[in-house]
Amino acid sequence: MIKRKRFGSRKVCRFCADKIEPDYKDPLRLRNFMTEQGKIVSRRVSGVCAKHQRRLTRAIKRARTVALLPFTTD
Repeated sequence: MIKRKRFGSRKVCRFCADKIEPDYKDPLRLRNFMTEQGKIVSRRVSGVCAKHQRRLTRAIKRARTVALLPFTTD
């Protein structure tokens, strides 16, 4: 017997759907794309397109520098 892999429904990029751009001044939205330890969630897990994942990473790193988001949690 051959087992077939089942794939879920295709994830849609939240930023493309809402027609917004990731912004470092919005830490509440950026927290959705971070783990509890403060790591940035991968594109495969978050469902964000490649263009917005790059901008999201840049926004999170800027927010960390300006102290709007923590680098790590204790």
